[in-house]
Amino acid sequence: MKNENLIPDSIIQLMNQGGSNYNNELILVYKKLALQIEEGEKHTAELFTANVELAFQNQEKERAAELVIANKELAFQNHEKENRAAELVIANKELIFQNQEKEKRAAELVIANKELIFQNQEKEKRATELVIANKELIFQNQEKEKRAAELVIANKELAFQNQEKEKRAAELAVANKELAFQNQEKEKRAAELVIANKELVFQNQEKEKRAAELILANKELESFTYISSHDLQEPLRKIQMFSNRVLLEESKKLSQKGVHYFERIEHSALHMQTLINDLLAYSRTTETKRKFEKILLNEIVAEVMDSMEEELQEKEAIIEITDLCEVTIIPFQFRQLLQNLITNSLKFCMPEQKPHISITCRYIDKNEASQKEMPLETEYYCINFSDKGIGFDSQYKDRIFEIFQRLNDAKSYEGTGIGLTIVKKIVENHNGIIIAKGEVGTGATFEIYIPVNQNF
Repeated sequence: MKNENLIPDSIIQLMNQGGSNYNNELILVYKKLALQIEEGEKHTAELFTANVELAFQNQEKERAAELVIANKELAFQNHEKENRAAELVIANKELIFQNQEKEKRAAELVIANKELIFQNQEKEKRATELVIANKELIFQNQEKEKRAAELVIANKELAFQNQEKEKRAAELAVANKELAFQNQEKEKRAAELVIANKELVFQNQEKEKRAAELILANKELESFTYISSHDLQEPLRKIQMFSNRVLLEESKKLSQKGVHYFERIEHSALHMQTLINDLLAYSRTTETKRKFEKILLNEIVAEVMDSMEEELQEKEAIIEITDLCEVTIIPFQFRQLLQNLITNSLKFCMPEQKPHISITCRYIDKNEASQKEMPLETEYYCINFSDKGIGFDSQYKDRIFEIFQRLNDAKSYEGTGIGLTIVKKIVENHNGIIIAKGEVGTGATFEIYIPVNQNF
């Protein structure tokens, strides 16, 4: 069969109307189509030949009794091949139909010359793919059966997924409502935050003003305290000097009541001098210049005991020192702190008993400090100062640090009530805290917490 005979007369007429290039391309397309039809006919002939061969093989297999099972399998294969042959007949009819459709398209391609070039290239690819598709057809049919089984499972899965989607849709609706509410709340919070930021800026400005005013007030207060204390010293010295002269030189001319009055004047002047000295000591603790030094606490305690040797001997005081640490402190302030605490213990000792003072020191790590709710996240040294004196009621543990506060009768115990105030101020200068514990008739304990490192 010649390929040229396959070209319809209507297309030949169109070819006669078109140019030579176009005719050549069109002839080439139909030659390829004719070749595909010939290939289909060859496949059909080969299939018939295979069937004859298969029939012969079936006759051979029937002679052997043991091949009964194989015959059944062969019969099944024959049935499958007949099915394939029927499918191939349908495919050939489909191919003829496609050829007719292509004839219609060829008439349309006269107008679409530019589109024809692209389509011709695509058809060449499709023709190549068609050869492969015929081979794939048998495999695809088998795959379709598998896919059908999988499709049943997939449908069940899809039904389950649809149910889950419906649940998710309901949850999403609830979530959207919640999200809308949250967005409204966020908008409210944003508006409140804008107002809060403005308020914070205003407060920071006010704090800066207050800080500047406080610095100025502290400087003025220090200046006032220092000047007042020094100005008070001079008339006080004259009162003490003249009252002392009267008692020494004119006491014989005075009545007993007059001598008593001058003694009261001298005693009051001495009390006032003590008060002025305490005020000066307190004002020194407010100085901003703080020079920390790393020093053994034993050395500070030894210096204080040496300076208070007469008082300690007079009272026959017992001081126990155990495990003192190397601390970072302001030495002169810490000497004042220990001196005030020892003086306080000597003053408030039990009647008819020797004062007994104990001083210890131990290291506290960050974990223990956090458990004790220390103000700084750092290591501390805890200096424990305790005595066995008259003690105090624990409800006054904070009041005893207030300036000029006294828990005891002024006639029985001398002092200005500023000593423990100075102690607390010195501890605060060291970025620490002090805790007072006491029990009436048992004694008092002061726990002083000082940071190990003073990098502030």
